[in-house]
Amino acid sequence: MITSEVILKSLGEVGTTVLLIFIGTVLVEALLYLILMKWLKYKYALPFMLLAPAAIGLIALVIYPLIWELRLSFTNMSLKAFRDPAFIGIKNYVRVFTEPVLKQKMFFPLLGQTILWTVINITFHVGGGLGLAMLLNRKMRGKGIYRAIIILPWAVPQVIAVLAWRGEFNFAYGYFNIILTKLGLPGVQWLADPVANFAAMCMTNIWLGIPFMMVTLLGGLQSISSEFYEAAEMDGANAWQQFRNITLPLIQPVLTPAILLGTFWTFNNFNVPFFINQNELESSDILVTGLFRAAFQYNRYGFSAAFAFVIFALLLLFTIFYMRYTRSLKGAYES
Repeated sequence: MITSEVILKSLGEVGTTVLLIFIGTVLVEALLYLILMKWLKYKYALPFMLLAPAAIGLIALVIYPLIWELRLSFTNMSLKAFRDPAFIGIKNYVRVFTEPVLKQKMFFPLLGQTILWTVINITFHVGGGLGLAMLLNRKMRGKGIYRAIIILPWAVPQVIAVLAWRGEFNFAYGYFNIILTKLGLPGVQWLADPVANFAAMCMTNIWLGIPFMMVTLLGGLQSISSEFYEAAEMDGANAWQQFRNITLPLIQPVLTPAILLGTFWTFNNFNVPFFINQNELESSDILVTGLFRAAFQYNRYGFSAAFAFVIFALLLLFTIFYMRYTRSLKGAYES
């Protein structure tokens, strides 16, 4: 039971941590000031002083954990070998591809499910977001109200939204089965049937992801001068020709980062697949939920560390390929 004493104790611990971070930052800045400005008289001392706290935080919270996890991936650490893990080389990386990463599911079928999940969601995110952005980019009354309503799913905390959607997929009293029953159709086992559960995951994430894409692409559309469209109309271009030859090229510098971010977030989306997959169907798991189960349900810590670096490598390769071979990060004015 949470009491006022527990809350006050927790707030005290948070306050102590914040105070220590503040004191550490002041000491670092003072040391850099004395060394760079007073002693060395370095002309770029101020940028280094401003970047130093962020760099230290990045090293402590990102770089060090990555190095520690890389070391862990070469050991047999598990619940049985927690205190004294042994170095086993690349065996964990071999096991990722040769042994089940879940109870039965192997890596490549799980990767296929993840790719299918990502492609379906990104297709609807980009298509739906671009369509809504183009509708809201026109002159219309109540544009601000429509934007606020459409962006609402993105503003709601994701866990709360996902749990609300899971309730609507309930077989007995969920909204979707009630509608199907009213139409004279049988109810669907959204949480028990593998295909239906995967579809429920996609429906939820599409609803959550379209607002972000719409807001991002709407900003890109508003940066396009109307003079381009006026000149195209004078040359007799129809709506499709204007979209293909003006809108798409000029929105590409905005669209590409949005697709990359959407791909990363969808590929690594944990909340939707985990909470909608209430019955832990392996046919509805993706790589990140499989990673979570391997680490915290099956307690295979060394294996999970290797699994995490394999996922990282896949996303890195995809990013390099997408940016290098599509050349879509270049502006419309670049050759």
